Amino acid sequence: MIGSEGTDRDRRGDRPRETRGMHMATGPHPQLEVIDRDECLRLLASDEIGRLAVVAGNTAVVLPVNYALDGETVVFRTDPGTKLDQGPRARASFEVDRFDRERRTGWSVVATGRLEEVTLYDAATFDRVRRLAVDPWAGGDKAHWMRLIPDRVTGRRIGERGSS
Repeated sequence: MIGSEGTDRDRRGDRPRETRGMHMATGPHPQLEVIDRDECLRLLASDEIGRLAVVAGNTAVVLPVNYALDGETVVFRTDPGTKLDQGPRARASFEVDRFDRERRTGWSVVATGRLEEVTLYDAATFDRVRRLAVDPWAGGDKAHWMRLIPDRVTGRRIGERGSS
């Protein structure tokens, strides 16, 4: 039960639990809107950091990466490690989103496809992606260029169109 102090009681009722920042819905909930592929690609192009999901062993691993788009392809740089070990030729997903918690609006776009390392064996692609503005926030050489070639791009929006 929510008290006047902005707390509620835990299941046993003996300790207050913070509820500050929680929103109580007072009206009908907005409906989710499916975002078409062109708008999804525009939203993907509007950011520089997203989340790459790969499977390492039997576990999903989600890692933040700085990226740029090369057409419809997500391009990022990495050092040796999980992305490089698990990535080449593997299925993966990439997600980017934006939310306004106060207005309860936002969107999410997910690109799913095949990961591959870009190497000198495909010199034209290697030269092209190296010209992209991919500037990793994390330290390290990040000498390996990778890309997610999507076969599926989907998105959802909640709330006012264009509000987030």
